[in-house]
Amino acid sequence: MLIHPMPDPIAIHFGPLAIRWYGLMYLAAFAQFILLGRIRIQQAHIAVMGWKKEDLDDMLFYGVLGVVIGGRLGEVLFYNPAFYFSNPLEIFMVWKGGMSFHGGFLGVLLAMALWSRRRGRHLMDVMDFIAPLVPLGYAFGRIGNFINAELPGRIADASLPWAMIWPNVDNLPRHPSPIYQALVDGLLLFIVLWLYARKERPRMAVSGLFALGYGCARFFTEYFRIPDYVVPLGPVTISAGQMLSVPMIVLGIILIVIAYRSKKVPH
Repeated sequence: MLIHPMPDPIAIHFGPLAIRWYGLMYLAAFAQFILLGRIRIQQAHIAVMGWKKEDLDDMLFYGVLGVVIGGRLGEVLFYNPAFYFSNPLEIFMVWKGGMSFHGGFLGVLLAMALWSRRRGRHLMDVMDFIAPLVPLGYAFGRIGNFINAELPGRIADASLPWAMIWPNVDNLPRHPSPIYQALVDGLLLFIVLWLYARKERPRMAVSGLFALGYGCARFFTEYFRIPDYVVPLGPVTISAGQMLSVPMIVLGIILIVIAYRSKKVPH
């Protein structure tokens, strides 16, 4: 039986300064945004739109604010409002982990709306551009969750080769759910989006596929993760993550339908 290694969450000490693995994963996520973005602006259908390296730097600045502020507020409001309202100082302790993707998604959407208005670009052109750059960053975040021993999985059959005991939870075999989400919601979605976005698509189509793909992937992987809380729907229940993924699935379908009906191309 595998046992979660429970590594020290602090990666490097510089005297009183401590750099955490969780922070390094976010740094890796932002770095891959720049690297993949530079590849993307060289693609023929993207290059004709006049994207520049400086745009990537600017968008990253806005995006970091959106991810951190939106992600943290999403965690506070969507998942653990009682805890954070009882311990308000914990809201600012982002180095301990606890970031909501759905909150980060809304934060980035608002940040890109501000950036688009400032640069005179269509918001959906911007979202179509950055959509393939997001999933790998998400995957790094989930690896950070795993290092922090956060988001433990549901109980698994002991015969499952990769079932894992989480010492900070109990002595039962569990699914390594952050790894599942890094692979499915992150890596797999990245591959699908990157291949799809290599050719010119109607405006909103890439964003729509991202929203639909992430919503479906997250809904699936939530079955292997201990839910933050459950929402009753008649005779069945769904997790908080699944509930928040449903609007993304609906939004994705709507965007794709509109995109292929209007067939407007980015410019």
